[in-house]
Amino acid sequence: MSPKHIQGEIYVDGTWQSSTDTDAIESYNPATGEPIATFPNSSRTDAREAIAAAVDAQNEWAETSAHDRGAYLREAAGVLSDRKEGLSELLTRELGKTIGSARGEVQRAVDLLNYYAEVARDYSGTTTPSTSEHTLNYTQAEPLGTAALITPWNFPIAIPAWKLAPALAAGNTVVFKPASNTPAISASIVEALDEVGVPDGVVNFVTGPGSTVGDEFVVNDNTDVVSFTGSYAVGNRVYHAAAEDGNRVQCEMGGKNPIIVDETADIDLAVELSVGGAYGGAGQACTATSRAIVFESVYDEYLSTLTDTVESMRVGDPSDESVDMGPKVTEDSLEGDLQYIATAKDEGATVAVGGERIDDLEGHFIEPTVLTDVDPHDTIAQEEVFGPVLAVLSVDGWSEAIGVANGVEYGLSASICTNRLDRAKEFAADIQTGVVKINQTSTGVELQMPFGGRKRSSTETFKEQGRQALDFYTHEKAIYMTHFHADE
Repeated sequence: MSPKHIQGEIYVDGTWQSSTDTDAIESYNPATGEPIATFPNSSRTDAREAIAAAVDAQNEWAETSAHDRGAYLREAAGVLSDRKEGLSELLTRELGKTIGSARGEVQRAVDLLNYYAEVARDYSGTTTPSTSEHTLNYTQAEPLGTAALITPWNFPIAIPAWKLAPALAAGNTVVFKPASNTPAISASIVEALDEVGVPDGVVNFVTGPGSTVGDEFVVNDNTDVVSFTGSYAVGNRVYHAAAEDGNRVQCEMGGKNPIIVDETADIDLAVELSVGGAYGGAGQACTATSRAIVFESVYDEYLSTLTDTVESMRVGDPSDESVDMGPKVTEDSLEGDLQYIATAKDEGATVAVGGERIDDLEGHFIEPTVLTDVDPHDTIAQEEVFGPVLAVLSVDGWSEAIGVANGVEYGLSASICTNRLDRAKEFAADIQTGVVKINQTSTGVELQMPFGGRKRSSTETFKEQGRQALDFYTHEKAIYMTHFHADE
């Protein structure tokens, strides 16, 4: 076993401790198979104890000023920043994300904590004029209580940060379950909060399966709000279970994100955006570009440039600064990609680039793949692959392009490459997604902007990130105050 192996624990009521269950979960380096960390495979009992601790701490935390709550977040951001390079290396080892992308993600977590430390200061409510000159009307934002946060493996420190930070800033206590693939890097944000002295019970961290820990977080009567990021199949179950108990719930799920390349596009830019969106993180992002919808007039030029670029990509050890794409997170995930490619071929698609496992590399490596001769109704054009597979579709004009782009069950992100302002504005108006990117990749969002999708991509209840995230974690009271004079 590597000397860098991490023996992790759960964190309940301010204490790092063992689980009541003796089983364990292991994380591995997907590039080498090296064991990275061992964490408890926690039980429902652990989950219930974490919830109880959060409930007990809630009143005191809610009464803590927004300024002071923000100070904890700011100090924790400083801890993460000081450890940025080590955490980036850990993220790369545990997930297989390239080291450059890992550094960007750790910095994103730092920025999120700092952002919510500041915006919470003036997030308290609004005043509204009354129809009566003697009445003061105002609103007051209050925390909901205990927030249950369930996060995925593909952004294992950034997504926890963008859930934890607004939940805590708004005055809620938290129970947090990370993905079992990446417990070590997810634990680092809890370690930072613990080190800066966040009061006992305010943050609780429980590792283990969704079927036990996650389910208990969702259905327990003492959790008040649930935020989930993951697959549609699981998210749909989470939504209905939480809503049935009357809890506020937010689920961000999959995507089938297009880039439209019109007749005016800069082809070099279009290919750059397509490659960055499709193959960054080995395609393992809900906002990844999976369809290129290309006007027939520029199709040949686009495809030629795209295939040349993809063929030149370097796949390998993600800790190597020169590598463009690392491994898939698991063998099952890789096999799933290969099955989607096989299905595409059976349905008539042509593999223009890639399409195969890379056998001379030790880990879960697959070639970045380009598919052509794809019909909009084919499986590869409709279902989320979650891998480095880009389907290229030819269209004869704008009406067909926007129809194909919207003709899926998902609606998270979409991009267009164009030099026409009118086309850009029409795209922004007509595309059925929550995130719209013009001459940018479908991936990558700014933390001060709201994030969320439409259709199967989201429950469409509340947005994440931006000031809007605080809305999800608070209840707004409407208060009417009339001045009066006591009888003399």
